[in-house]
Amino acid sequence: MLYIIILGIVAAIVGAVCGTQLQKRHFQQEIQQAKAAADQLQQKAEEDAKEKSIKILSDGKQQTEDYKESIEEELESYKADNVTRQSRIDQRQTGLKQTEERLDQLHQKLAGESHEINEQKDGIEKLHQTADDLTKKRMQTLQERGSISIDQAKQQILDQLATDLKREKDIELKYQDDEAQVSAPKVAKILADDAIQRGPVDMPREHIEHSVQINDNNTKQKLIGREASNIRYIETLTGTDLVFDPDDPHLLHVVTQDPLRREVAKTVITNLVVTKQINAQSIERQVETARLDLMNELRRTGEKVVGSLHIGWMHPDLLKIVGRLKYRTSYGQNVLNHSIEVADISGMLAAELGLNVKIAKRAGLLHDIGKAIDREVDGTHVELGVKIAETYDEDPQVINSIASHHGDVDVTTPIAHLVAAGDSISGGRPGARSESVEEYVNRLKSLERIASSKQGVKESYAIQAGREIRIVVDPKKLDDEQNQKLANEVKDEIENELTYPGKIKVTSIRDFKAVAYVGAEKKKNHKRLKKA
Repeated sequence: MLYIIILGIVAAIVGAVCGTQLQKRHFQQEIQQAKAAADQLQQKAEEDAKEKSIKILSDGKQQTEDYKESIEEELESYKADNVTRQSRIDQRQTGLKQTEERLDQLHQKLAGESHEINEQKDGIEKLHQTADDLTKKRMQTLQERGSISIDQAKQQILDQLATDLKREKDIELKYQDDEAQVSAPKVAKILADDAIQRGPVDMPREHIEHSVQINDNNTKQKLIGREASNIRYIETLTGTDLVFDPDDPHLLHVVTQDPLRREVAKTVITNLVVTKQINAQSIERQVETARLDLMNELRRTGEKVVGSLHIGWMHPDLLKIVGRLKYRTSYGQNVLNHSIEVADISGMLAAELGLNVKIAKRAGLLHDIGKAIDREVDGTHVELGVKIAETYDEDPQVINSIASHHGDVDVTTPIAHLVAAGDSISGGRPGARSESVEEYVNRLKSLERIASSKQGVKESYAIQAGREIRIVVDPKKLDDEQNQKLANEVKDEIENELTYPGKIKVTSIRDFKAVAYVGAEKKKNHKRLKKA
């Protein structure tokens, strides 16, 4: 067994040695092959390098030859350019020499002419001196012969010129004044006609409803409440009287002189009828909502009107007061629409006359602003309007227009005349107000009857739609003191007998004229004596 193992080990050793030798021989063969391949590569590389070096040298020689030829051509072109430039330089030098010679000649010529000019100048100065001496001698001679100095003569000429200019100015002013007086009525009529045609817009007359229709009996009973508690509570909160029509039991009248309270009450009743929730809490809520909505509506109305007229910024509180005019009427005419018409007419007239259109429109819109509060505050709408305008710092022209549009104060601005004209046009045009023709005619007849019934009255006329009565008295029967007394008597009788809107102006005129003829009567009498 041991023998076999030893043999196996020996065999393994011999095999390993033989394998090593074989592997070594294989490696040597590979090394020899690699050396041979390297020698071939080196030889091939040397051959390639030699070929490339020969090609590079050949290309370098060709490039050098080409560069040399280009350089030689460039040098030849430079030489030709230098020759051309030198030729030009020579020509310029020749031209400069010729120019220099001409300038020298011109300088010599100018020097000679300058000498001649200096001599002529000296001669002119001598002539001026001689002329001054002669002028002084002539003035001295004139003063000695005329016995007047130069200053006095100048002053006489200026005085005469001023007199002539003043005379021409007076003549021109007189002509312009006469022309204006003759053409003023015609121009005013044309402007008024144009403003009437372009300004007011015919609209159906607005009537403010004073009643609410309640057709449902159950709703009516709820609205009245037990022992009329609900309807009395509405009256208390709104400050109105609610009365059912005796002829129509479903028609509820809202009775009050305040248009804003009437509007709140109407809105509250209408909303309660729609919701059918009628109790103390709902009534209070509806009243509060109606008042808030009304205040917002007043502000929106004022903003809309001011924006449409383009009259600039206006105080927010004043906008609300303008909005109140929407619920105010005068003889059936809505005061807000009337004020807008007056603003449009005033603006058109101001544009034609070259006045401030924005101020004219503003004055026209605010001329009746006092009517928005005249039911709540004592005073005429003119006085209240002036106070409102002054409170919100309106333009003095606007304030004067408000104060003078009914003739209460004197007019101090042309715009006030335009506002008064616009007020008369808007309020007096046919269909603007709802006063019946019969009432209107009776009022005019009554005014004239009262005035004509007085002793010493010759004629009486009711004018301006019954806003003024003019009385013409006999100057032989009444003196000035009696004339004033007559005006007061007519005023008192109108106050006691007639119902009238606003104010009526009583004007009593006493005009005494003394007329005498000279010459005509004597000639007639002389002819009659000859015939006799």
